[in-house]
Amino acid sequence: MLARRPLKLLLIAVGAAGLIGAGVGAGTYAAVEGGSTTAKTVSPAIAPSSPVSQNNTLSVADIYKRDAPGVVEITVTTQSAGNAFLPGGTQQAQGSGFVYDTQGDIVTDQHVVAGASSISVEFANGASYKATLVGSDASTDLAVIKVNAPSSLLHPLALADSSNVAVGDGVVAIGSPFGLAGTITSGIVSALHRDITAPNNFTITDTIQTDAAINHGNSGGVLLNLAGDVIGVTAQIDSQSGGNDGVGFAIPSNTVRSIVSQLIGSGSVQHAYLGVHILTIPSDAAAALGVPAGVEIRDVKAGTPAAKAGLHGSTGTKVVNGQEYVTGGDLITKVDGQQITSADQLETLVAAKKPGSQITLTIVRKGATKSVTVTLGTRPS
Repeated sequence: MLARRPLKLLLIAVGAAGLIGAGVGAGTYAAVEGGSTTAKTVSPAIAPSSPVSQNNTLSVADIYKRDAPGVVEITVTTQSAGNAFLPGGTQQAQGSGFVYDTQGDIVTDQHVVAGASSISVEFANGASYKATLVGSDASTDLAVIKVNAPSSLLHPLALADSSNVAVGDGVVAIGSPFGLAGTITSGIVSALHRDITAPNNFTITDTIQTDAAINHGNSGGVLLNLAGDVIGVTAQIDSQSGGNDGVGFAIPSNTVRSIVSQLIGSGSVQHAYLGVHILTIPSDAAAALGVPAGVEIRDVKAGTPAAKAGLHGSTGTKVVNGQEYVTGGDLITKVDGQQITSADQLETLVAAKKPGSQITLTIVRKGATKSVTVTLGTRPS
């Protein structure tokens, strides 16, 4: 497997047709963070776990007929306090969302509804209803809002297993770009396991990259496979112009399922937190760097669990095969005895833990191997 290099992109949140959607820069190195679960869960529509086959592939037109009624346009009103130079006032912006269950829960992106004083949802037939915020999670850029709408308007969309998505798979996106409700575009899965930056500057891992056209207003809308099931929630684009350049990103449905169930169950999500920025050291670069393959700590944030455990950040850099790597810091090779070969793998293992749990890291420091026990904290908002 090729080592995934840090992704350096101009990432723009696509939550609004104008007023929401400030630029967010991608982190060069991933911050290690993860999720925990709560006892209460919900039962959304679940798609079959098998990959899409020729037998259940639908046309784009058929997908639209089936799924468009489950995609909504979200209008957010915000209040601005104003200052000595500009008066305060009311502003509105649009985003997208989709019906999650028959109880009126609707999923969207956190940056779509952040700071909202009021939220309204418009269904495909033009009917509009006021919505309330159930909960949001800036670390994964997901939110749940709720409407009291007739059951005839609530068409939940099924969540696929995003681990079955493959590069080259056909996909379609439905949302409200520039406030144009019910817009569908098509393309393919361009890449997998991309890292993008969340609204609170943590890293969202494992996102799906697509060339299906996504623009401002698409955030919170759906990315669907050719069976018509949700594989992701559209969130950001890579663009120099601010418009669609064929590089968009969606939060994978497996992340959506985990986070949304917690938001509906308790209104919030707690993520385990280590407090380091990291970089994969692949085997082809490790020998030249004089270290084993693993995950190098770039820096340790003050006051975090990593700092309290005495972990060390990097002290220099070295270029190998045209790629710059950090050097001199602790290099993590195992977590709880399990071999670690990438930053994504470390993030996934931390994500499976709850705040307050302990992990044992095997590290290499100045050529010596040692074990360090870390008590994970709760990620700051």
